[in-house]
Amino acid sequence: MSSGASVVVIGGGATGLSTAWWLCREGVPVTVVEKGIVGWEASGRNGGGATHPASPLFREEQRLWPMMDELLGYPTEHQPMRIRVCVTPGQLALAEHGAALAEKQGFRVERLDPQALRELVPWVGDDVAGGMLLHYGGHANPQRTVQAYAWAIQDLGGTILQHTTVTGIRVQGGKAVAVETDQGVLGCDAVVVAAGPHTARITAMLGVEVPVAPARAEMIVTEPVPLIRHGGADGNGLYGRQTLRGNLAYGGGPHEWIELADARTPRPVNSPVVRSLARRLAEMFPRLGHVRVIRSWAGVIENTPDGRPILDRLEDPSNVVIATMSSVGFGLSPASGHALAQLVVRGRCDFADLTWLKLARFGGLAANWREHAGWVPWSAAEQPESFDGAGVHS
Repeated sequence: MSSGASVVVIGGGATGLSTAWWLCREGVPVTVVEKGIVGWEASGRNGGGATHPASPLFREEQRLWPMMDELLGYPTEHQPMRIRVCVTPGQLALAEHGAALAEKQGFRVERLDPQALRELVPWVGDDVAGGMLLHYGGHANPQRTVQAYAWAIQDLGGTILQHTTVTGIRVQGGKAVAVETDQGVLGCDAVVVAAGPHTARITAMLGVEVPVAPARAEMIVTEPVPLIRHGGADGNGLYGRQTLRGNLAYGGGPHEWIELADARTPRPVNSPVVRSLARRLAEMFPRLGHVRVIRSWAGVIENTPDGRPILDRLEDPSNVVIATMSSVGFGLSPASGHALAQLVVRGRCDFADLTWLKLARFGGLAANWREHAGWVPWSAAEQPESFDGAGVHS
């Protein structure tokens, strides 16, 4: 066990790893503490999308992704551009909202009628409403990307401690001075808490309440099918991509809300939710209805009450930076890590306005906000015999 580092990053997901990598690039000694294996929760178990026009980090996200393989020195399998498949007119109207946000920021969107959409994605049905070709965004391989971050951190002299659980944070004089773990104590000059759904448990050690609701993130993978030109085609409430091998990897809400009583993460998938994913994938790509699902897996994500991330530097302790990405962490990770590293080193982000992502916006939030929103687990008595995703919240 290392005796310490200038910065201890708690959480080995994409956000924590990206933050550590950016700090290492500035010559800051960093130790990442991960209770399991890096990327083992949502960061390695998601659709790989990198298209978030509603985020203040969007421009930086789009600037960085095409360069990440070169910057990291390892492959992420990033592919540019993205296709939105709109099965219904309502989905088309919703996609227009996102397209307008991107166009307002100078990015190009190409509207596709059903025939043009079928030329790009031959799997869609005859009654599809239409779609969009986004000349921005894209997707990457989550597993490859997380490993690339980790290797790049080690290449720059950073340390990653896996299977190491944080048990406390020591504070003196209004600053965090050490992180306690089940493997020993790490002295530090600053702390970054980027522990995904476990962020609230960690910040509670400091007397800071971060409102998040944990949920399972389910994914399914099909057998390989012929490659299409732009593999990042999704819609119908799903996110995902076609892998370079041809598999379709898709997930999406509604998710199953859960409780995290301790540092452990529940692993089994929820079969009814997985069936819902398969059904909606078949609705979006009816010409692939015969294709078999060959595996599925579950990670854990977290959502804030308003669905937006929290990126903030606390006032007390003044050297602690917190991050919870509210289910959009992977795609934004190059930009969020850059922003968080700047919050650590400079106290501010110079390329994006993070004002609306501050923790203070939740001041006065009711203690029972999860119950009020219905973001609570099913009890055994409430669980219906036939469950297709109804009653859980996206």
